[in-house]
Amino acid sequence: MTGRVVDRLQRPLRDLRVSVTDRCNLRCTYCMPREVFDENHTYLPRSGLLSFEEIERLARIFISRGVQKIRLTGGEPLLRRGIEKLVERLANLSDLQGNPVEVALTTNAVLLAQKAHSLKSAGLSRLTVSLDSLSDVIFARMTDTDVPVKTVLQGITAAQQAGFVDTKVNMVVKRGVNDHEILPMAAHFRHSGIVLRYIEYMDVGSTNGWCMDDVVSAGDILKVIAEHFDIESAEPNFTGEVAQRWRYVDGGGEVGVIASVTQAFCEKCTRARLSTDGKLYTCLFAHEGLDLREPLRQGLSDPALNHLIASRWEAREDRYSQMRHDETIRNRPRIEMSYIGG
Repeated sequence: MTGRVVDRLQRPLRDLRVSVTDRCNLRCTYCMPREVFDENHTYLPRSGLLSFEEIERLARIFISRGVQKIRLTGGEPLLRRGIEKLVERLANLSDLQGNPVEVALTTNAVLLAQKAHSLKSAGLSRLTVSLDSLSDVIFARMTDTDVPVKTVLQGITAAQQAGFVDTKVNMVVKRGVNDHEILPMAAHFRHSGIVLRYIEYMDVGSTNGWCMDDVVSAGDILKVIAEHFDIESAEPNFTGEVAQRWRYVDGGGEVGVIASVTQAFCEKCTRARLSTDGKLYTCLFAHEGLDLREPLRQGLSDPALNHLIASRWEAREDRYSQMRHDETIRNRPRIEMSYIGG
């Protein structure tokens, strides 16, 4: 069986995020804090990862149910050996309308300068780079590594030179840590061809010590920018876009804000997430997933896998961000972001 599927809140399945590795070369405090993900942390063995063939097979089934966009995440996806081969496999797939599936990738860009051209040649459509500061001191504090900011900036430049024209930079804003860099980041990426998006600090997983006092709201972020640059609201690029778009009146490009804490957008969420070891999660804040790897490896047919996926989506009613202040919801265990991707 094929055809579009909707959940209990009538949200269609349009986007698939695939975590290709649980490893990362940074230790961002809001994602993989070193005190948890230290030298003694046990990562998945290679046999536990979905192979590229398995990812492609599952992707085809998701596409038959309405997926139009696939985003590769991690961990840090550029650490997955041969990632370009997976990109090429996925970029050759077509959606229900016969259009090429859009394949995107989110990266910390530490390895991007080395891989930008090969990723573009493989058919990658878009890149999103995570960068929370232009200051080496603050960047080191947030990533808990000695990687310099210039490495990330060189990766972004390499991506532009390789032909990526819709590259975005995501900045997670945490009060008292990097909120003073809201304006410097805006100034740096104006007129650059890069869209900068500010993300409210979220309570993802259970290890980042999140509290509401650390959140700088999207409204406050926009106030800081508007005090120095004339900006105006822009229409969404597509239905369900999670970032609110704002353009510079002088033509300097645009910025976005992702207000998942103060202005929850659960009603527009069309994303499914496939973990590194093949579990299907229907929310970034999920506490359990549906195992697809074992049925796949035990020889379950494509129609049967299709039924598993469609049934799980049809039963979906997740809306954590709208309910995070409910004590029962807030206090339940959550999967770490590094396991299912951002």
